[in-house]
Amino acid sequence: MTFSTNIHQFYHAHIYFDGESNEFAAQLRDQVKQEFALPVGRFHQQLVGPHTMWSFSISFGKDDFEQLIPWLDHARGQLSVLIHAVTGDDLLDHTDYAYWLGVPVKLNLSALDVR
Repeated sequence: MTFSTNIHQFYHAHIYFDGESNEFAAQLRDQVKQEFALPVGRFHQQLVGPHTMWSFSISFGKDDFEQLIPWLDHARGQLSVLIHAVTGDDLLDHTDYAYWLGVPVKLNLSALDVR
């Protein structure tokens, strides 16, 4: 599989889950924490920001991209993952600078802090 070009300095990966995939997502979150020395966000069993499903996030940089993304694509099972740049422009980050592993999840873009 080919991944989008790694052109930004910082990224977020948002891993989406629901009640049925909750346990698998929790195990995946633990695996990420064991495999990578990266900040892993809270395990949100509620809607947060523009995310219309439960989620947790991983913050990573340009140097982590090539190792994390293929690993995450393999380990995610059937979970959808939003990968987006962190540039300071939330709307662009979640649209033009974003792509998906798995099935895209509709985002609530009106929840973003548009400057």
